[in-house]
Amino acid sequence: MAALLAGIRVLDLTNVLAGPFCGYQLAQLGADLIKIEVPGSGDLARQLGADPELNRRLMGASFLAQNAGKRSVTIDLKRDAGRSLFLRLLATADVLLENFRPGVMQRLGLGFAALKQARPDLVYCAISGFGQDGPLRDNPAYDQIIQGLSGVMSITGDEASAPLRVGYPVADTLGGITAAFAIAAALVRRGRTGEGEFIDVSMLESTLAAMGWPLSNYLIAGQAPQPTGNDNATASPSGAFHCRDGLLNIAANKQEQYEALCRLLGREDLVTDPRFAGREERKRNRRALTMQLEAVLAGDTAGHWEAELNRVGVPAGRVLSVPQVLELAQVRERRLLRRFELVPGVDRDVEVARAGFRLADGDPGPAAPPPRLGEHTDEVLGQIGCSAEEIARLRADEVI
Repeated sequence: MAALLAGIRVLDLTNVLAGPFCGYQLAQLGADLIKIEVPGSGDLARQLGADPELNRRLMGASFLAQNAGKRSVTIDLKRDAGRSLFLRLLATADVLLENFRPGVMQRLGLGFAALKQARPDLVYCAISGFGQDGPLRDNPAYDQIIQGLSGVMSITGDEASAPLRVGYPVADTLGGITAAFAIAAALVRRGRTGEGEFIDVSMLESTLAAMGWPLSNYLIAGQAPQPTGNDNATASPSGAFHCRDGLLNIAANKQEQYEALCRLLGREDLVTDPRFAGREERKRNRRALTMQLEAVLAGDTAGHWEAELNRVGVPAGRVLSVPQVLELAQVRERRLLRRFELVPGVDRDVEVARAGFRLADGDPGPAAPPPRLGEHTDEVLGQIGCSAEEIARLRADEVI
């Protein structure tokens, strides 16, 4: 593993998805992620996922997806002894990551202003639905709420189905990626100057920032984005097309790609047809062109056309299910998935996805399986000087 963040310790107070996903990215690059959880219950994601038995064991599939490579420590931060213990841990840390609603950490006496006094070089990252200020700052937020408020749902689906939720928690994921990027940048500056930083990540703004094209069509061209289903609004033929056995995405976005597509399908006449001669004409007559192309595409399988179109330089790809894509040779050969055998608390093998890039010095990836709740409490507290007797007393007092 390329341990680009080796030597960096992160205290991760986050729950569910955006924060844990951020921490997972840092852990895959070698950071020491200490996940601080509530004694007895831990991260809510431990109870989420498609396997009820794993949820009962507090090892839900949703938790397993983004918590490998972390160490789990249980501390009750509502107790004075818990906060004192946390501050001892903080003295060894470089980064604090939390996703409470604004004001929660301040009420605990653990806000950035207070912690900065003890650790001027602390990189403190707070992820929330709407950021630390503004009229919505106190509103609770999950991915579904942000998808709706951000406009994502309004442009997902087609005229009949929109507004439609994206099929995975895209707003949470974008918030997590944004936070990881900001933390890495702050650590670079800290390495040069010794300065800490407060990072205020808004899931709403992270999502809007990733909507550059729809936003610019409105802000610059004056056109409110509309749902276009499986069509690419910027070009035609560009979208999903019916073949004999299923859908095929074709992106003939350039004139030469359109002409190559027509030649391959034996429909050179479509190149000179005035309805389809140029980009704007094809966009205006999209449905008529789609009917012409699908009449030919229906004669063979999506897999056949995918191979033939790519061979002549026209981007094309089948529409696959999640199980199908995970079996692709491309995915397997690049070792996207990391397998852990007989994971404690799960009692079976667990596969998780690594980060979506490779490095010459070794792929990013988690060094250890997802932890059981409190699995590393004694280990970590021992490393900061807690004796066995002190740990036993804290456990008896239900602080840990």
